Amino acid sequence: MSDDIRDITIIGGGPTGLFGAFYAGVRQASCRIIDSLPELGGQLTALYPGKDIYDVGGFPRILAKDLANNLIEQGTQFGCDVVLDEDVRTVEREGDAFRLVGRARSYLTRTILIAGGKGAFEPRHLEVPGYLDLLHKGVVYAVKDPESYRDKKVIIVGGGDSALDWALILKDKCSAVTLIHRREGFRAHEASVVALEQACESGRISLRTYHEVRAIHGNGAVDGITIYDNRTDEDTRLEVDAVLCFLGFKPDLGPIKSWGLTVNKNRIVVNHLMETNISGIYGAGDVVEYEGKIELIVTGFAEATIAVNNAVHFVDPKARVNPGHSTNLAIFKDK
Repeated sequence: MSDDIRDITIIGGGPTGLFGAFYAGVRQASCRIIDSLPELGGQLTALYPGKDIYDVGGFPRILAKDLANNLIEQGTQFGCDVVLDEDVRTVEREGDAFRLVGRARSYLTRTILIAGGKGAFEPRHLEVPGYLDLLHKGVVYAVKDPESYRDKKVIIVGGGDSALDWALILKDKCSAVTLIHRREGFRAHEASVVALEQACESGRISLRTYHEVRAIHGNGAVDGITIYDNRTDEDTRLEVDAVLCFLGFKPDLGPIKSWGLTVNKNRIVVNHLMETNISGIYGAGDVVEYEGKIELIVTGFAEATIAVNNAVHFVDPKARVNPGHSTNLAIFKDK
């Protein structure tokens, strides 16, 4: 048990949580991050560290792992406590504070900021022969090192942003890239669809629409895949070295759903101050819902800032909600 109370405890160590920790430090609020993963960075480090990100202000292009490292440096510079590989199971009121109960410990806090992204990273799996046997043996749902696929024959399964992005990234590294999608249309950014069409026309990507996976083959490592045309049920077997499955993730708030928060379709409902229906508990990032919500890293930054400033005012009603610009803050004068 830990009775060392913090002003703000942030649940989630991804981009939104890390920026929230930074802003807690700016406001000189004591802070703790709790994350269920073994390292900070959230999806940036766990799912696509080698992927380029283009829509964060000030960075025309930056690798996800580099953005994560920058955020970790920024978010922990004021001495925020970090607790990794820990799941918060329950939240209990204790006087004017909350007690967060984890697997083996508990944590006291005056306010809570839930910044857990879309919840647990539970991928949608292919339910075909060979998938589970070859998972992490050539079958993956996240790319950690794009260079490991150089000169290999790769199958990519999916029709969303991740599938198209990785097809476009790997086309210049792999000896062959084949994209398998069960229908004709894609659920991806318009520019990615145009780039895919151009790559297919030039022969750098092979596209198989209206196709699905029948089975994945290999003995200890992937060496082939059987796909079928879902219009004719005709099978085709291909020799491949890797199967990359980007079928999305099942959003799951886990124990948070039992905390008494207002939840809609696995999203926590917040108001314009990022307040939940429970006084002292805030939300930010992909985990929250409000009218006009847009799921981007940069909007998570803004939401975390709003949440932290209001949490500081909640802890100390004499504190201003708007702290002013960072260039004028005393905390940065010695840096």
